[in-house]
Amino acid sequence: MKRIYHNINLVERNSFGVRQMASTLVEVESADDLRQLFTEERPTKWYVLGAGNNTLFTKDYDGMLITPVGRGIEILDDDGERVVVRVEAGYDWDELVAWSVEQGLWGIENLSAIPSSVGAAPVQNIGAYGAEAKDAITVVEYFDTNKLEVVRLENKDCSFAYRESVFKHELKGVAIILAVELELHRTAKPNLGYGDVIKEVEARGGATLKNIRDAICAIRASKLPDPKVLGNAGSFFKNPIVGAEVAEALLKEYPEMPKYPVPNSSDKVKLAAGWLIDKAGLKGYRSGSVGVHERQALVLVNHGGATGDDVIRLSKMVCDAVKEKFGVEISPEVNIL
Repeated sequence: MKRIYHNINLVERNSFGVRQMASTLVEVESADDLRQLFTEERPTKWYVLGAGNNTLFTKDYDGMLITPVGRGIEILDDDGERVVVRVEAGYDWDELVAWSVEQGLWGIENLSAIPSSVGAAPVQNIGAYGAEAKDAITVVEYFDTNKLEVVRLENKDCSFAYRESVFKHELKGVAIILAVELELHRTAKPNLGYGDVIKEVEARGGATLKNIRDAICAIRASKLPDPKVLGNAGSFFKNPIVGAEVAEALLKEYPEMPKYPVPNSSDKVKLAAGWLIDKAGLKGYRSGSVGVHERQALVLVNHGGATGDDVIRLSKMVCDAVKEKFGVEISPEVNIL
């Protein structure tokens, strides 16, 4: 085991910057660390806390927080075009994207500037600008806390969907992700399906890996607050998926409403939660120490001193306002403890 902390303040370990305590936090590097932990300590209540970018604490945590910190990265296979990379869970996701761009490898450049650890990426199936982690992940390697052994789960068995995976359901409370394997490519495969990306990339001279990464980093920086300055968890809400008939009815009243296709579904449509919140009049709204960000309505922020309960109250108010105006239910994508 790398490090064990007792009665630790979590303010520096969650991007919302809320001040809650944890009874115990353990940093682990390997499957052997986890095997020792679950053999000797046998924690009955535990939670995997990665970089803390998608977790909101509403109270002190009276169990054990487990943080994988392994940062190994290696190329497992390279046939000149297809490159398979294994990356340990503690590696920073955006550092991985930067590494892949430097190596001339296509596949995850659209996922630039997403605050996440590599281990959290498959749990949420992180995504942005027409790409998702599942598009590149081939294998997720995890430690089974019941069997005390390492399991390799192939992509097809991960139940990946929009912000969903088996790790949020059947394997929740069982699996601790150790590493992921990704398939990247040397052949250019630009994914420029979003208007802002196309314009920003063209302004930089065309669809190179570096230009796409730079464009997406610039777009995100212009819209999203830095959690080191203003506490937040990035997008707080998932984009709702509704029936095609619901979308058609809304479009008659709001023809400018953004909508997106849902892969493998002809009768479902994805709506933009940020647009719904904005049109409900809540972009820039503030209530005491919490608010809706002035540039991106998907983001709830801590202006300083907010508690997790303050954020939850604001979240409920936002959901209620969208439901009342549009008849559409939105829900958090942030993990709430």
